[in-house]
Amino acid sequence: MFSSSLTLLKRTKYIHIAIIAMVVLETVLATLALVPPQLWLQLLPQTPTGALDGPFPAVIAPIITSLLYLTPTAIGFLNHHWQQALLYATLPAWIALGLFFIAATSKVGIFYMVSADHVTANASILEMFAVLGGIGWLARHIFKLR
Repeated sequence: MFSSSLTLLKRTKYIHIAIIAMVVLETVLATLALVPPQLWLQLLPQTPTGALDGPFPAVIAPIITSLLYLTPTAIGFLNHHWQQALLYATLPAWIALGLFFIAATSKVGIFYMVSADHVTANASILEMFAVLGGIGWLARHIFKLR
């Protein structure tokens, strides 16, 4: 009895560490995806496709895109409660968008964040991450994980 509860605690600890690692990974990927192509051209002048691919070679671009979609789903899948699934799945987008807004308002101005087209695009990013986390959480119940 004591042994099984100890292994359950270890398993829960490893799941929490995995969730934190995926949130960090997704935050980095989302932040890098929000960097404008002009900045990648300035930062990576020696790469011919820097504006298109950013810091990633074209060969791994499909892997990066897959990670942007699968990581929030996996985060949702690993959480027991739907509230945690949605929070942890959208947290990387919140952080990445916050960093992007800070950088953009220093260049463009304070009202960049509230222009109609930017509000719609940013809300769509948050909605996408939330839906992917929700899909992961629902998949948990389809596969009957406890």
